[in-house]
Amino acid sequence: MRALTLVLVALILALQWPLWFGKGSWLRVWQLDKQVTEQQAVNLKLAARNAALDAEVRDLKQGTAAIEERARNELGMIRGGEVFFQLLEHAATPGKP
Repeated sequence: MRALTLVLVALILALQWPLWFGKGSWLRVWQLDKQVTEQQAVNLKLAARNAALDAEVRDLKQGTAAIEERARNELGMIRGGEVFFQLLEHAATPGKP
């Protein structure tokens, strides 16, 4: 009777091993679920970035205000008849406020 019990326990353990530690085990499912959750968070950030880039592209295609703003800020361009003033901040020297 004792040998039969040991054989049955060994058989149950042999059947349970793939469920807990095999290729499709609970541990692997848990790890994959964690990876999926992390990837979904990354995808949300990238979707927000893509939406912002899409809005910027549409604005550049449709209006001249965005193009003018970029020309002024990035290239330092001005319109004809305008006067450009550049204000510089003084670097703080030690001992002076």
